[in-house]
Amino acid sequence: MWNQLIEYADHLPDFLWNLILAGIAVVTGWLIKYLLSIFLRQSVRTHQDFSLIRSILFRLGKAFNYFLPLLLLNMAIPLMRVPPKYVPVLNKVAEIALTLSFAALVIGAIKVLEDYVYHTYDLKKANNLKERKIRTQLQFIRKVSIAVILVLTACVILLSFDSMRKLGAGLLTGVGIGGIIIGFAAQKSLGNLLAGFQLAFTQPIRIDDVLVVEGEWGRVEEITLTYVVLSIWDQRRLILPINYFIEKPFQNWTRNSSEILGTAFFYLDYTVPVDQVRAEFERLLETSPLWDRRAKALQVTNTSERTIEVRALMSSSNSGNAFDLRCYIRENLVEFIRENYPGSLPKTRAIMEDMDSRPLSA
Repeated sequence: MWNQLIEYADHLPDFLWNLILAGIAVVTGWLIKYLLSIFLRQSVRTHQDFSLIRSILFRLGKAFNYFLPLLLLNMAIPLMRVPPKYVPVLNKVAEIALTLSFAALVIGAIKVLEDYVYHTYDLKKANNLKERKIRTQLQFIRKVSIAVILVLTACVILLSFDSMRKLGAGLLTGVGIGGIIIGFAAQKSLGNLLAGFQLAFTQPIRIDDVLVVEGEWGRVEEITLTYVVLSIWDQRRLILPINYFIEKPFQNWTRNSSEILGTAFFYLDYTVPVDQVRAEFERLLETSPLWDRRAKALQVTNTSERTIEVRALMSSSNSGNAFDLRCYIRENLVEFIRENYPGSLPKTRAIMEDMDSRPLSA
């Protein structure tokens, strides 16, 4: 039976034989990938928020759709009946396609690692300083790594051609001058890239940091190789070149921790009973879950010819809670003073004199 099959295959036309071999290689590759994905899916627990295997299937699935068939096709090329003059071309095409698919696999593996680190260092924690630090570095390293892989893949493909090697040797003498010219032409881009490295490892800002930049309050949403995206509180996006954060001053409210102090100012009449207002302020803080119990104070911080300035100081676990807590204190203290001490609200005093009672001068 086996001998008959071999004899039958020997009598097949070359084109049909090559087509059958290519089809077997592609179908076998897809079948292996399909069986492997089924085996992996059975080990995934559907109730889990994150699964490394699910990430592998999502990030590497498409790359394996090409890599396995191309690998088997490359192994089947020696068995094909191809004229000798076409064999180098066929091998070269298969080699380039295999190189590209392998690069896609490596990039997918980097993204799997990123998914795992993102799950391990979750930003949803209350004190997420360490998580933001690692995520900022990881995001930058991932982008640099992918760029390096793409450059190396292009180099491997180009250097596989003999003509490209000769061309590279001929151009080697001009690399020095060309590098100087490119350096002058792209000095801003290179400056941004170097600033990106400095930003990723010295970390004046991190992912999810709260910043005040150009008078705008927002969170760091994305750090790329050349620019930073700031998500403003009203859902606008402020995009700044990355070297902005090296050259210019800005406020970082979460540099060492997310905890922050907030203030609310009141301008009241001199007759206001400060002790009663302070007692109400402390009562309001005790009943609010927004207060983290680190700091509280109500003091007269300034006086003018008409009013006194009363500052309410309070602490909160993050800037968002601090903003809500300040609004809560303002609303309730104003209501308390209006209902209980309406005479202590700001007022303008005037003295009315009866002109008729004044003695007339001689």
